Amino acid sequence: MIFSLGVHVTPFMPSKPTSRLSGFYTLTVQERITLMREQVVLSDEEADLLSEGMGLSLDRANAMVENAVGRYALPLGIATNFVVNGRDVLVPMVIEEPSVVAGASFAARLARRGGGFVAEVDAPVMIGQVQLVDLPDPLAAVNAILADRARLMAIANALDPVLVDLGGGAQDIQVRILDTARGPMLVVHLLIDVRDAMGANVVNTACERLAPELAALTGGTPYLRILSNLADHRLARARVTIPEDALAFETFTGAQVADGIELAWAFAAADPYRAATHNKGVMNGVDAVVLATGNDWRAVEAGAHAYAARGGQYTSLSTWRRDRQGNLVGHLELPLALGTVGGATRVHPTARVALKILGVQNAGELAMVVASVGLAQNLAALRALATEGIQKGHMALHARQVAMAAGAVGADIDRVAQAMVESRAIRIDVARSLLNKDSAS
Repeated sequence: MIFSLGVHVTPFMPSKPTSRLSGFYTLTVQERITLMREQVVLSDEEADLLSEGMGLSLDRANAMVENAVGRYALPLGIATNFVVNGRDVLVPMVIEEPSVVAGASFAARLARRGGGFVAEVDAPVMIGQVQLVDLPDPLAAVNAILADRARLMAIANALDPVLVDLGGGAQDIQVRILDTARGPMLVVHLLIDVRDAMGANVVNTACERLAPELAALTGGTPYLRILSNLADHRLARARVTIPEDALAFETFTGAQVADGIELAWAFAAADPYRAATHNKGVMNGVDAVVLATGNDWRAVEAGAHAYAARGGQYTSLSTWRRDRQGNLVGHLELPLALGTVGGATRVHPTARVALKILGVQNAGELAMVVASVGLAQNLAALRALATEGIQKGHMALHARQVAMAAGAVGADIDRVAQAMVESRAIRIDVARSLLNKDSAS
């Protein structure tokens, strides 16, 4: 089962939900919402939040950002079939790109054949950085800071005693000397366990409070005082094992599919041009859940790509290899600074419903689900690329968007989309021609 990180939150999910909702995609939107209510025990108000026009109010939007003039809606879909650490999970995903939700759901169904995803997460430790320049003696400054480490951490912890009571707070202070184009700089890393918060406000406040203390200790001048989005003390990992026979389809044997996926990963591991697109596929899944839960997807993106380049060359975030039994084994590791308290996560009404659907009890559990979805999305993309090509499934779903862009509404959307798929010409001029032909007749 998904383990907690020592923070007690009332469980959301009923004891026996299932994510294996066969035919979910064939239902109407209202039928899906009704089924979600049964699985997650949504209230009338929460179900209404999923209905058209019932999400973020204009007043709330105005309070969230400056110069608000409206709201911008994106589709919220549910990825099915996920099992994470033995628990069935329904996964809300906010994304505009066709085939992502379907791809994640399909890959999760394959993963069920091997027991689902196994995930783990590090303690939620974030890094704050204080930059010091114009140092009279950088080495003496390092020694002075490290000698006064306990007092400095006590000052940081005094800023948020509630966080300390929950088991968080300052964990360590580290010091680095950087040789830069502007001369030597000292960078102080403040490591803070932020518990169920993303942590930006906690970390930034502590960095600003410690800056004058560090200046007095070193004789240097403090400049930047801010968290790092390369949260490499806060890693999440997901692993999946898929039996070879589960990968077989149409004319492709399981061995062919597994070999193709391993070759595709080897390409991404060696070539940054391919790795960029490979990791984009991972982030299709990651970002969609991060956005659904009101978390900072830009911070997650920055951290993931920086982590992918930590060895000096940008490379794959995931690995895919066959084991001795012929099973396909996938592994994903990336920084995930996520929160279940504070910020838009608790302010945005639909984000709260998304967290309830997920059934997660803390930020660590959320990170483990997100990592599993990223690995599933990666698997879906690599399977398609290594076999029938990415366009077959993607373009069939993309055809609906092209039909709508051409002006199709109602039943015409599916009819025009199907006609374009059959003709293998999915273009807006073709869609308009089909619509005009109908109008003329």
